[in-house]
Amino acid sequence: MVARLTYRRQCRYNTKSNKQRILKTPGGKLTYQAVAKSSKGPKCGDCGKTLIGLPRLRAKEYRRLKNREKRVSRAYGGSRCAGCVRSRIVRAFLIEEQKCVKQVLAEKLSQAKEQSGGSKKKGKK
Repeated sequence: MVARLTYRRQCRYNTKSNKQRILKTPGGKLTYQAVAKSSKGPKCGDCGKTLIGLPRLRAKEYRRLKNREKRVSRAYGGSRCAGCVRSRIVRAFLIEEQKCVKQVLAEKLSQAKEQSGGSKKKGKK
């Protein structure tokens, strides 16, 4: 027959925060050992995917980690996933290219106006 066990903490109910493991002590007795909750881990701020390369700890436990353990060595490391960082970089590059193209078109348009502007007559108002 299995020995009956009693909780070692004050919470008497089988709740999510009161999970226990049965442990055999060196003396041969069975006791309960409290199990800490597991974390879902850090997520990407843009797409919501789980970030790889970072430990899945409770929020309090991140304090005792070194900075190199809290992030990945990349721009936005530890905050955004690699795919989102890539899309941000591409978006920024395309916006800059669009500005350059717009400027070149504006210059061509102004040159065309200068060439054709000399032959036009101005009417009276």
